[in-house]
Amino acid sequence: MLAFTICGSFWLEIALKVKVLVRFKRVAISILPIAALFIIWDAYAISRGDWYFDSKKILGIFGPWNIPLEEFLFFAIIPIAAIMTIEAVRTVKKHWVVGDEQ
Repeated sequence: MLAFTICGSFWLEIALKVKVLVRFKRVAISILPIAALFIIWDAYAISRGDWYFDSKKILGIFGPWNIPLEEFLFFAIIPIAAIMTIEAVRTVKKHWVVGDEQ
């Protein structure tokens, strides 16, 4: 699913020159606070046994708090894809102003 998301939206960076990845600091500020909350939530749910990942459907690489690599990647790739999609719409529409650029 993550590979599909990358193929489905990261081409916008090149084709429409949305320049999301070159503004890394801005993307990080947008994504990291929410990703941190979800990672904490995952860690808590895993520690209680409320949440688990099927070992047959993950790579088996775990990061801090016993969270699989795919979960960390999910919290980065999906929001970046969403930002790229929004920026692509803004690029095509030309006059659509959002956020701090008003």
